[in-house]
Amino acid sequence: MFAVVRTGGKQYRVAEGDKIAVEKLAGEAGETIVLGDVLLAGEGGNLADASKVTVSAEIIAQAKSEKVTVFKKRRRHNYRRKNGHRQQMTLLRITAVGEGKKPAAKKAAAVKDTSQEKASPDVHKAAPVKDGAAAAKPAEKKPAAKKAAAKKPAAKKPAAKKAAAKKPAAKKAD
Repeated sequence: MFAVVRTGGKQYRVAEGDKIAVEKLAGEAGETIVLGDVLLAGEGGNLADASKVTVSAEIIAQAKSEKVTVFKKRRRHNYRRKNGHRQQMTLLRITAVGEGKKPAAKKAAAVKDTSQEKASPDVHKAAPVKDGAAAAKPAEKKPAAKKAAAKKPAAKKPAAKKAAAKKPAAKKAD
């Protein structure tokens, strides 16, 4: 089975066992990640529902790509600048491409209200909420008292027009 995934602003056609180099992704070598943005999937000439397909990959290494030389020149101005750049990239090995349950976002599953745990023991704990999104809402804070409005400076009056100084007439040579 193959899939077309989007990561780092680029699209890659992948199958199980492929090795690809993508823009830098968070993670250490050996970790497994899920490429979530699947655009197209299929087997041979048949297409599958891309929303149900997951692509998992193992990070092989964090590396830098080939060096790119940047040379700027403006002729006849004695202007030359030479710079180099090596883009950060992640090497991935595709471990599985297939239909399966999409994993829930890590942030929503890992949300835990720690404010009650740190409170004193005499504080009653609220009943646990099954929905992770509802538990993630912090207690609403009352807005602080507004400071006195700053006084606006008085509008300036337009300056009186000055009379134009008359220049003495130029003397004519006889």
